[in-house]
Amino acid sequence: MIAANRVRTVFGALTCGLALTLGSTSAQADDGPVLVPIQRLALDYAVQAARVAIAECRKQGMNISVAVVDRGGTLQVLLRDTLAMPISAEIAEQKAYAALNFNSPTSAMEDRFTSPFSPGKLPGLIISAGAVPITAAGNIVGAIGVSGAPSGAVDEACAKAGLEAIGDDLEMAL
Repeated sequence: MIAANRVRTVFGALTCGLALTLGSTSAQADDGPVLVPIQRLALDYAVQAARVAIAECRKQGMNISVAVVDRGGTLQVLLRDTLAMPISAEIAEQKAYAALNFNSPTSAMEDRFTSPFSPGKLPGLIISAGAVPITAAGNIVGAIGVSGAPSGAVDEACAKAGLEAIGDDLEMAL
């Protein structure tokens, strides 16, 4: 009888220990890693994209502002061409911020936010053509926004030219 009780006690302790171990293992797996690596666009590439965007618009006789934001939405590069209107700098940054947060070119969102589905005014976001997200290996690493051309389509073409200038390097990044 005593031996049977010991076997039950040992078996019970092993069962409880196994349950606790499995429970803590699955809890850790569900919680994910403690730290995650974050890919960021290097400054030299952000500057290169911004310069190419300005050069593309200059070819067409336009002075624009271009903003590059990092994956957290923080301004990384802001260039305003000599004769670009001062307000274009803020607009370019807010377009880039919108493209980043929605992971979509802003031109693709213009029709999405019309009545009755408009989100209202969102501080810091301008949902107007002229910005594109920057991705590398399927991960968003930032966005580039342009403002100052006569149309959002031209703004976006200049932003895309900047993105294309670093596109090959982004594809090979990881």
